[in-house]
Amino acid sequence: MELNRRTVIAGAAAAGIAATTLGGTAEASSSRKPTKKLFGKLADGTKVHIWSLANGGTRLKVLSWGGVVQSLEIPDRKGHYANVSAGFDNIEDYVAKTPYFGALIGRYGNRIAKGQFTLDGKSYQLSVNDGVNSLHGGTQGFDKRVWDVEPFTKGSDVGLHLYYTSVDGEMGYPGTLKVKVTYTLTRHGDWRIDYEATTDKATVVNLTSHVYWNLGGEGTGTIEDHELKIAASRYTPTDSGLIPTGELAKVAGTPFDFRKGKAIGRDIRTGHPQLVTAKGFDHNWVLDKGITAKPEHVATLRDPHSGRTLKIATNEPGLQFYSGNFLDGTLVGPSGHTYRQGDALCLETQHFPDSPNHPSFPSTVLRPGQKYRTTTIHTFGA
Repeated sequence: MELNRRTVIAGAAAAGIAATTLGGTAEASSSRKPTKKLFGKLADGTKVHIWSLANGGTRLKVLSWGGVVQSLEIPDRKGHYANVSAGFDNIEDYVAKTPYFGALIGRYGNRIAKGQFTLDGKSYQLSVNDGVNSLHGGTQGFDKRVWDVEPFTKGSDVGLHLYYTSVDGEMGYPGTLKVKVTYTLTRHGDWRIDYEATTDKATVVNLTSHVYWNLGGEGTGTIEDHELKIAASRYTPTDSGLIPTGELAKVAGTPFDFRKGKAIGRDIRTGHPQLVTAKGFDHNWVLDKGITAKPEHVATLRDPHSGRTLKIATNEPGLQFYSGNFLDGTLVGPSGHTYRQGDALCLETQHFPDSPNHPSFPSTVLRPGQKYRTTTIHTFGA
C-alpha cells in the first residue's frame, strides 16, 4: 500500500517535525526563505544567480537567466529523490546550446507563421528563428533575458517573483510589456506558476514554461514508457513547418487520442503523417474545458517504474505536448548523461500556436488597460 505524500507531510507539519516518508526525507511544510548563489557570468560580465527553495517535499532551483528551472526534485514511491527536469550544470551551455530547457517563454510561446501578423490594420514583422517562422519569441526571447528575482514567503508558501520589461519593438512586438511571473511551492509541494502582464500598446502575448520532464529522473533514458492522459478531444494539425493548418481535428481513432491514457511510445511510430512531419508528437491539444476562470485538471503523466506522477491544472485552452523529438545526443545534462531523442518531454500550457493569424482560435491580443493572467499548477505524487 502506497502512502500519500501530502498526508505524511501535512501530519508532520502539524506535529512540528520534518517528515520522513517511505524511506526518504521530505521537508516540513513550514516555509523557508529561498537562498541564492552565483551560478555563472555572461560574456558581458552580467551575473546569473541560482535560487534554491523547498517546501512540501519538493525542491526547486531557478536561474535568473530566462527564469530557467535548473532542477526540480521530487521523491519516488520509496521516498528516493531525483531531479526530474532536463538541463545543464553551467551557464555557458544554457547560453550556447539550450533547446529552451526549463525556460520561461515569451513574448509568444510556440510558433508564428513567417514571423508575421496583423493587428488593428498594422502589419508586424517579428524575429525569425525557426526556418521562416518565429519560435518562442524570436532569437532573443524571454528565455534569453536576465530576470529580476524577488524571493518571498507567504503563510505556508514559499516562492519567487520574477520581473521583466520587454520594450516596444523588442523582437518586433508592439508595446512595452511589463511581465511578472510568480513561482510558488505550496505546503503540499505543488509548483504553481502565475503569469501576469500589462502593455501600453495593443500586442499579442502567450507565456508558458518549457520544462523538459523525465519522471524517472534526469538522464535516465526514454520517456516513451511514461503514461500520459490528456483531456482533449481535438488537436491542431500542422503543416511541414509545424504551423497549425487551422483545422481542429478529432483525436478519436488517431495516435493523438490520450483521453483514456496510454504509454507515449505505444503509437509514436505508427507512420501517421503528422507524426512523420514532426518526428514524433509536437502538437497543440485543444483542451475540452476551454478557457476557464480557475485552473482545472487537464493532464496526468506517470512513470510506472518510479511511481512518480505529475498532474497539470491550468485555465489555458491549449496544451503543447512535445516528445523530445529533436534531442540528438549532443547535449549533456548534470548527471553526465547525454540526451537522445525521446529522453524528456514538454507539456506547455498555452493559447494556440499562430493564433494571431487564425481568427477562429482563442485570441492572444492584450490591450492597454487589460491584464494578462494565467495560472498553471503542477501537482506531484508517487
